[in-house]
Amino acid sequence: MDYYPLFLNLKGQACLVVGGGEIAFRKSQSLLKAGAHVTLVAPDITPELRQLISDEKITYISKCFIPEYLAAKRLVIAATNDSTLNRLISAKADEENILVNVPDDLKSCRFIVPAIIDRSPLIIAVSSGGTAPLLARLLRQKLETMIPASYGDLAKFAAHFRDQVKNKLSILTARRRFWEGIFEGPIANRVLNGQITFAENEFRQALALHVKDEGTKTGEVFIIGAGPGDPELLTLKALRLMQQSDIVFYDNLASPDVLNLVRRDAIRVSVAKKKNKHKMAQTEINSAMIEHAKAGKRVCRLKGGDPFIFGRGGEEVEALIDAEVSFQIVPGITAASGCTTYAGIPLTHRDHADTVTFVTGHKKDNGKLDIDFEHLAKDRQTIVFYMGLGNLPEISDRLQFHGLASDTPAAAIEQGTYAHQRVLCSTLKNLTSDTEGFDFQSPTLIVIGKVVSLADKLHWFGSPPIKGKCNLASDHLQDKTSLEFIPRFNTA
Repeated sequence: MDYYPLFLNLKGQACLVVGGGEIAFRKSQSLLKAGAHVTLVAPDITPELRQLISDEKITYISKCFIPEYLAAKRLVIAATNDSTLNRLISAKADEENILVNVPDDLKSCRFIVPAIIDRSPLIIAVSSGGTAPLLARLLRQKLETMIPASYGDLAKFAAHFRDQVKNKLSILTARRRFWEGIFEGPIANRVLNGQITFAENEFRQALALHVKDEGTKTGEVFIIGAGPGDPELLTLKALRLMQQSDIVFYDNLASPDVLNLVRRDAIRVSVAKKKNKHKMAQTEINSAMIEHAKAGKRVCRLKGGDPFIFGRGGEEVEALIDAEVSFQIVPGITAASGCTTYAGIPLTHRDHADTVTFVTGHKKDNGKLDIDFEHLAKDRQTIVFYMGLGNLPEISDRLQFHGLASDTPAAAIEQGTYAHQRVLCSTLKNLTSDTEGFDFQSPTLIVIGKVVSLADKLHWFGSPPIKGKCNLASDHLQDKTSLEFIPRFNTA
């Protein structure tokens, strides 16, 4: 974040604008709307500025700038057509610790002016950090069409009742929950439609009821699938509940970009699970969620992918049911679907695969890879291994041992759906050595089946696939009987 966003209270504050053109006029108007006392310095000015002066809205000094004009000013805008003069004004303002803005000169600015959506007292600011002001204005135009003017009335309505709610509901989470219900419910619609009297009566009834129920109300747990990484793959429901949560327990597979969409003031607790390293045991996670929910908090359990596909979501829901804690489950796009799609590998294709199987490649606590490889080693099937990179040598060997051709196309997808994702296309026989040669790291999804041969043709996202030790376009049709294979595990 290059700039710290804030809103300044300039009511009654002395501000200086240097310049007499169109930009100076616009800046003066904005400062006047904010209640500032504006002094304008310029030897020549536009007719629009003269009108402001004749209306006695600004003080005008018909001279060239001198540093003495900075005295007692809180904010300065240098808007002349002389870049050297603008930089001088900026330097002098800096010396006096006065906030200064020079339009179209980022290096001379202590603050920048965003594009504004004015629904006073509701103000929305959009900024590109000064790098693309036109883009910020285009976004503002889109937001203007989405946010009716009556949202200002809703903000005034809330201000009228704010102190009453604070006195009645002393706990912050209780107040937040109440206001969310107001802003997302029928009372807000009343205000937006101009039915203020009805809205006020219903508001008082809702507040009284909320105060009565708050002492007995328990929290809730949201089991949310965060998808494979790209935050745009989140569902609307997932985003809404993430924004409502008071505390978030998140996995290592929940991407930082997704985590940034959680409400800013929510407590975040990492329960990341990595190989041979668990910050919290599953039973501890269950207990923590239950404890916070029973304390009245809304708890978000944020998981990579989908909670019910190798995410242990079922175990967590069982614990919540046993503890009589209310919950919601939000499915997410699982890695097998999201990562393969971004890699240009369809899970099914009528020329290559009739079925698809998701398999966990992670060993159990007893150190065994308990998988029915004989069932998996079938033609016209796509196999997707989650968490399989560490056990890829055994996976490859056992599939070949049970008859799957060693030249079957196989792929590794590292950091799927991220801009920096890597896709390696190889064969079942060579995938292990290829992933080692290209230093693939977790999280990496393993895909085995003829559909992998389509990756080159269907590639659409990120860098093109990395080629392994074979040419998949022709080699995957080779007769498996001509390939020598020696298993590297004990079949006894």
